Amino acid sequence: MGNFGFSEILLIFLAFLILFGAKRLPEFAKSLGKSLREFKKATSDIQDEIESASTAAQKPVEAKKFDSAKETSKETTSEKSDQPDIQG
Repeated sequence: MGNFGFSEILLIFLAFLILFGAKRLPEFAKSLGKSLREFKKATSDIQDEIESASTAAQKPVEAKKFDSAKETSKETTSEKSDQPDIQG
C-alpha cells in the first residue's frame, strides 16, 4: 500500500480537477502543503521533546552509577589498607 504508479496519480489528479475545478486546485495544493509542513513540524517537536526528556532522565542514572563506582572504589581501598601486609 502506498506504491502509486503514474496512472493512479494521474487518475487522482483528474478526479481532483473535476471535483474542485482548475481555479481552486492551486488553493487546495497550497493548503495541503501548509498542513503537511505543520504536521512535520509538530512531529519533529514531539521527537525533540521525547529525546530531551530521555536525556534528562539518563543524567541522574549516570551520576548515580558514577557515585556508586566511587564508593565501591573507596571501600576496596579501605579494605586493602585494613589487611596486614604479608610478604615472604
